[in-house]
Amino acid sequence: MATPKVIVQLYPMMPTDGEDDRKAKRPIGADRDLYNKVIHEWTDIIKEADSMGIWGCSTIEHHLHSEGYEVGPNPGVLNAYWANHLTNMRVGALGYVIATNDPIRVAEETAIIDHLTNGKYFVGFARGYQSRWTNILGQFSGAQATASDGGEIDRLNREIFEERVQMVVDCWTKETNVLDGLHYQAPYPIETGVLGYPGTKIAEEAGAPGEVGANDSIQAVCVVPKPYQLPHPPVFIGVHKSPETIQFCARNGFHPCYFNPTDAVIELSKMYVEEAQKAGHNFKLGERQNIVRQTRIAKTHDEFERRVKKYDVDIFKNFYSIFSNHNVDPAENDNDAAFNSMKNTSFLTGGTVDDAIRYWTGIFEQSPFEYITLIWHFAQQPKDEVLEEMRLFMEKVVPELEVPDYAIAAE
Repeated sequence: MATPKVIVQLYPMMPTDGEDDRKAKRPIGADRDLYNKVIHEWTDIIKEADSMGIWGCSTIEHHLHSEGYEVGPNPGVLNAYWANHLTNMRVGALGYVIATNDPIRVAEETAIIDHLTNGKYFVGFARGYQSRWTNILGQFSGAQATASDGGEIDRLNREIFEERVQMVVDCWTKETNVLDGLHYQAPYPIETGVLGYPGTKIAEEAGAPGEVGANDSIQAVCVVPKPYQLPHPPVFIGVHKSPETIQFCARNGFHPCYFNPTDAVIELSKMYVEEAQKAGHNFKLGERQNIVRQTRIAKTHDEFERRVKKYDVDIFKNFYSIFSNHNVDPAENDNDAAFNSMKNTSFLTGGTVDDAIRYWTGIFEQSPFEYITLIWHFAQQPKDEVLEEMRLFMEKVVPELEVPDYAIAAE
């Protein structure tokens, strides 16, 4: 038996002394001195996490958060930088909002990071739920933010998402590609290929076979470099509500990342195994699956409550609780209501060490997840407290959790 692989997901939140202070310092997301301090302290945390034996560290892709809640516009840059400071820990993104990105550019960037890390890299993709920026950066693909409601916008978002994830994988794994999708094409225009490129002679003689076609046109693309890992880095996919996302993950052997309430997570983990079997994958319950939770561990329940109110209520009340795909009750613009709503959702875990052990062993008795991703709102929560909670989880909670050795089982 083994223990689950822990991923640390730090949500870059510019620190203030509560909501009123955040308003007084508007727009704190544009405070260059504060961001500089936070991003370098973030590296300190990542290095400490490496020394604790944590499996991986990751970050998000969110844009335009001028209020300072989630200042995380470029996960690839951070991953590449962190890799230079780590010995054993993997780096990754949870994840690229692929409907707003060019799939060739993402395939190139992630392949380079895979080489920089010598294969200690994983790639996550998400559908995007924040119209504030998704609708802007996705304007060229037609992507809009999804509410996972089964409506026309949701259907279109999923169509673009699945198309582009598959294109990234094809760019990683196939020597040449003709990307003829409903929403993206390469070479472009697809009907003729690229005409008038002066370098076709050497491309035909030294490039990948099939790139140059009739009339010296570019008829296919060979995306380079290829990733270090074979066939490609592990792929993680964010899941909030949709069974369709589980089916997509299961068919392709991708790793679903569950942000759902506990009951739904257990049911989806079983669905993943069933759907994977239909596609010819013999995965065990929990294998390749990642449960995502925000955690707080304190010496007393009073200290637990203080930390949640100081570090998490602001963003929960004004941000998370108002998006339907987060599966939580609206906080109704009230701090106490926000705190009670957070306590009532199984997405927030913790309390004392004993509380944390009780919660996580209860989960793993039902489904032994291969991965656990833990979220902290750094730097709203100070570095020393983040490290304290991280260390308690690794030293006290993880040893109580057993999973099969999935790496052996999968071979």
